[in-house]
Amino acid sequence: MFTAEFTLNPSDATLTGNPASTSSTGGSTVGGLQNRQTFVGLHKNGLGQFAVGTQYTGIHNAAAATDPGQLNNMMGNVVYAYSSGPAANAYNGAEGNTVAYTVRMANALTAQSDAFSGFRVNGMLVANNANSTVGTTGTTGGMSNTNGWGLGADYTWNKLYATAQYQAFKQINSFQTAGAQAFNLAGAGLIAVTPTGQQSSATGTASTPLTQGQNIQDNQTYVAATYDFGILKAYGQWISRKATAVYDTNYYVKRQAEQIGVRSFITPTIEGWASAGLGRYTATGINQPTANFNAWQLGSNYWLSKRTNLYAIYGATTTSNYTTPSGVTASASGQNYAVGVRHTF
Repeated sequence: MFTAEFTLNPSDATLTGNPASTSSTGGSTVGGLQNRQTFVGLHKNGLGQFAVGTQYTGIHNAAAATDPGQLNNMMGNVVYAYSSGPAANAYNGAEGNTVAYTVRMANALTAQSDAFSGFRVNGMLVANNANSTVGTTGTTGGMSNTNGWGLGADYTWNKLYATAQYQAFKQINSFQTAGAQAFNLAGAGLIAVTPTGQQSSATGTASTPLTQGQNIQDNQTYVAATYDFGILKAYGQWISRKATAVYDTNYYVKRQAEQIGVRSFITPTIEGWASAGLGRYTATGINQPTANFNAWQLGSNYWLSKRTNLYAIYGATTTSNYTTPSGVTASASGQNYAVGVRHTF
C-alpha cells in the first residue's frame, strides 16, 4: 500500500508547500508532494499493517474517528484548534501541528494491529535528525532533531467506540533563532517555553537569538468515546498538551480541553451536528498567566448524492480576560462561517 497527498491551491491551481517550513532566510523550502502524507507500507489481513514516511499521528487518527464536526478546520472546535497557537517548527520535521496536538510527522514508522475481540493497538516511532545552518549570525553545523514515539488503543463494542492515545516528542535545536521556537504561545499572550537568558521570556517576546538552542519535551494525550443511539450519535473528547523546557522544567506551557457533541441525520438527506467545548491554558511567567476559553459549532450537510453534498458551518470561540507575562490584561473572541459544495472522487 502507498499514499501520496498534496495541497492544491484553489486560487491559482498550483501545488503548494508547507507554510510552516521555511529556510533560515525565510523562504519556503517544501512544496509539491512533500507537504502532506507520503508513505509506503504493508498490510496483512488478520495481523495488521505497518508503514514508513510522513504520516498522521495516533491522536489525529483517533480524533478523526471521534470528532462531531469531522475535523472541519473551522472555529468552534477546541480539539482541532487550528486558528491560533504554536506552529510546526521550521526544522523539527513536523509537517503539521495544531494548538492542541501534532497532526503529522515526517520519518515516522507506524504499526497498527487488526481488531481482536474489539481491541486494536497502534504505535509510532519518529526520528528526524539533520545538520542545519541557522541563526542570525550564520552559525553552521547545529543539529536539529525531533524524535519521539506514540502508543494507543481503541475498543469497539456494539455501538460503543472508545480510544486512548499518548505521544511524546523531544525537539532539540543546538543552534536556533528565537523566531522559530518549537512551541511558543507568546502570540496568544502566553509565554514561550524558554528560560530567562535564552530569550526575553519576561515579556513574552522573541527578540534575543537562542545561542544555546532549545530542548523541548512535548507530551500529548487524547481520550474520547462515541455511542450511536440510532437517532443520533453522541461524542465526548478530552485532550491535554504540555511542552516543557527539559533543561529547566519550571518553564512550561500547558493546554487542556474537553468537548461534547452530537451528530444525526434529521432526514435521509439532511445531516446536522453540534458541539461545545471549554478549556484552559497555563504557563510560566509573571502572575503565572492563565487563560480560560470556550467554543461551539453548528453545521449541516445536504446530500445531493452519495458523493456530493452542500454544507453550512458556523463556529465561535471566546478567550477570557488573562494577564500576559508583561502584565497586560487582554481577551479575545472570534467567529466564522462557511458554505459550499463538496464532491468526493
